Amino acid sequence: MLTHLWSALAVFCLLLAGAGLGVSLRRRMPDHLLDEQAKDVVRLGMGLLSTIAALVLSLLISSSYAVYEGQRNDLRILAADVINLDATLRLYGEEARPVREMMRVGVAETVDRMWSRPTINRFAEPNSTAEKAYLSILGLVPGNEVQVLLKARAVQLYGQIAQSRLRLYERSEPDLPTSLIVVLAAWMVCLFVSFCLFSPLKHTSIVALVLVAFSIAAALFLLLELSEPFSGLVRLSDRPLTQALPPL
Repeated sequence: MLTHLWSALAVFCLLLAGAGLGVSLRRRMPDHLLDEQAKDVVRLGMGLLSTIAALVLSLLISSSYAVYEGQRNDLRILAADVINLDATLRLYGEEARPVREMMRVGVAETVDRMWSRPTINRFAEPNSTAEKAYLSILGLVPGNEVQVLLKARAVQLYGQIAQSRLRLYERSEPDLPTSLIVVLAAWMVCLFVSFCLFSPLKHTSIVALVLVAFSIAAALFLLLELSEPFSGLVRLSDRPLTQALPPL
């Protein structure tokens, strides 16, 4: 979150610096370069640029929010499958109790790894508790037809859980292009330069520019936060998993 906060603060300062550059250019440039014709051309060009920037920013926020919502839905599905698997093993009988105990340890390990931004090697550790639980499920010896069906159901549910877990991990790393954010910030700086190029600043104008710069920086901060759903200010809650399985 601190990285995103510093990025948003840097954009905020750059926007105000762009406004200051516009004031400086206005004082230094001769009057014939700032006539009505030049003003119309700059305003039309900046109007087009502001429309493009607003469109790109809204699309980026919409895309990041869609990823965030997808992650939240995947997390709920994962929690539901974990609860279903535990219930299936409970119906299987006392023989499955060790597996259920390993499941509780495995869920805690998964939560710790997902919310601490793991590497692939740590996440896919071959001797993890989750894999030991899967081997234990495969090692169950059914004593009747009901247990045969319950074991098959447990194996199926574990496959779904493993798939959801890997999908959550693959989406946990941000995929927002840094170059796109830089270009978007550059467009905003150009707009702030044009704001102060033709009109003298007054107290009301200064307050308005500061508020607009703050709003843009806040939007970029929100965009960056949504791109990392397992960390930051708006990260996903681990409650669906941590509260999925009651104590045995």
